Amino acid sequence: MTRPFADTQVEGVFDAFDDTARPGLMGLRDLILDTAASDNRVGEVTEALRWGQPAYLTPVTKSGTTLRIAPHKSASFALYVHCQTTLMSDYTAEFPGRDRIDGKRAVLFGDPSEIDPMRHGWLISRALTYHL
Repeated sequence: MTRPFADTQVEGVFDAFDDTARPGLMGLRDLILDTAASDNRVGEVTEALRWGQPAYLTPVTKSGTTLRIAPHKSASFALYVHCQTTLMSDYTAEFPGRDRIDGKRAVLFGDPSEIDPMRHGWLISRALTYHL
């Protein structure tokens, strides 16, 4: 279910994404918002722009670390986590060899069909509750 945008600037960035990246980025957006809504520890998620990219923050509960989604130079689109966390190493230990990874910072996607709600939802949930 696609939710409306609360921030017109964020919506404008999504509108500007090319047709190859936008469907996957919308899929990741939905997964982030659905994952947050399913965990009462997360609280309200704010969608904002960080470095010109859609970012997802937990400003009320401060339960999580920032997630970002955007096109990537080596893939159609990517899910970014803060590189100074253990999130990506935890993820690759839990799901070894399952995804293309960009160092400590991103899961890379070539197509929306590669989004796995269970596996990528696990990473999103860990990011949204990282500080708990």
